[in-house]
Amino acid sequence: MLNTLKRDWLSNIRGDLLAGTVVALALIPEAIAFSIIAGVDPKVGLYASFCIAVIISFVGGRPGMISAATGAMALLMVTLVKDHGLEYLLAASLLCGFIQIAAGFLKLGDLMRFVSKSVVTGFVNALAILIFMAQLPELTNVTWHVYAMTAAGLGIIYLFPYVPKVGSWLPSPLVCIVVITAVAMFYGIDVRTVADMGELPDTLPIFLWPDVPLTLETLWIILPYSAALAAVGLLESMMTATIVDELTDTDSNKNRECKGQGVANIGSSLLGGMAGCAMIGQSIINVKSGGRGRLSTFVAGFFLLIMVVFLDEWIGQIPMAALVAVMIMVSIGTFSWDSIVNLKKHPVSTNVVMLTTVSVVVATHNLALGVLIGVLLASLFFANKIGRFMVVKNEQTAEGERSYHVIGQVFFASSDAFSKSFDFREAVTRVTIDLSQAHFWDITAVSALDRVVLKFRREGAEVELIGLNEASSTIVDRFGVHDKPEEIEKLMGGH
Repeated sequence: MLNTLKRDWLSNIRGDLLAGTVVALALIPEAIAFSIIAGVDPKVGLYASFCIAVIISFVGGRPGMISAATGAMALLMVTLVKDHGLEYLLAASLLCGFIQIAAGFLKLGDLMRFVSKSVVTGFVNALAILIFMAQLPELTNVTWHVYAMTAAGLGIIYLFPYVPKVGSWLPSPLVCIVVITAVAMFYGIDVRTVADMGELPDTLPIFLWPDVPLTLETLWIILPYSAALAAVGLLESMMTATIVDELTDTDSNKNRECKGQGVANIGSSLLGGMAGCAMIGQSIINVKSGGRGRLSTFVAGFFLLIMVVFLDEWIGQIPMAALVAVMIMVSIGTFSWDSIVNLKKHPVSTNVVMLTTVSVVVATHNLALGVLIGVLLASLFFANKIGRFMVVKNEQTAEGERSYHVIGQVFFASSDAFSKSFDFREAVTRVTIDLSQAHFWDITAVSALDRVVLKFRREGAEVELIGLNEASSTIVDRFGVHDKPEEIEKLMGGH
């Protein structure tokens, strides 16, 4: 336990402190913006980001990953807040947390292994595009000062790391925010600032039990929203954890992350915040700025609260142009540029899955829908590919006898090809079907085997099945009818 504590909390103190500070600054405008999207007071998003980041730093399964209020979750809250108000949102967030904890105990995090690389790439590219698109309002109908400051910010971000000595240990996004803010304040440049996004809270959050009736009617109102929030939150968190795993070349506990997200959302709702989840943009900012441990996530949440409550006058003067520059850096760094080059190298099916995931997410702003469609497409392409690897060879072993040798996987996608591989018109007295190199996966495959055996018997041939492995034999014995006279009689008699 002591080794784990040192590794997760104390192995990268300077890097985690600096990275957490950068993330805290980047969280402020986003939390305010997401609150506005959800139709609630800005402090609801800010309190949520503080609570979730601090709690997840202790109970989450992925060190160095940032969780807070997110746009994907905020979009799901709009109707609930509009129709029933903030208290019902807090109740829905509370129930969302319990659902996510249950998902962790049910080990639903293990389902991430069914998400293909092409879906993850599409998810990443779509998020990069959405992050960039979210900055466009800050660059539309503005003065030239905004463009100049954004360009200067990007210049600092990408050039500062080349400055001898300090460039290697001081995060360039933090330098960008400090320098651009100092310039704007010194010259009195009139540009949009964080304070213009909404009023910052001036008090610490307090314990707040949702003021809703504890009735079944309330449950039926919030349950659909809670289930949707839980699903989207876990999906985005699992995908973000996978990406951070790759960036840091480390592994994470997905099921613990499910439980951690649930605990964090319960804590957020009881302190007046809305539900949230992992944030890919801020997580990448954290990693790129040197954050690796749980300390960086804790610092991000803790500093966020300290800054918005006690340093609100200073934080409010940060130009949005500086934060836009940081987020543009995030979108550029997030996008998988290799995926464009690989369009010529990768199979068409892989490209279709990736591009479809990107298109659906960007068009609908619904991460869950895009990933779901991507996974379904990938599964269909995989089933089609595996289905074509099944072959049936045959040879005449003696006069009036034929042997069929089945090789490959027999399931719903290959069952038709399996059935069509046998010649039922040939006059034979004995048929041997060798299944030693085949595997039967589902009821559709068993039904296809029944049809083949019964058709041969109807033509007067004796059929022998050999080589069936134990797993296939189990499913065939359970669901097959070709060796059960009473079932055949029911089948042929229609009753």
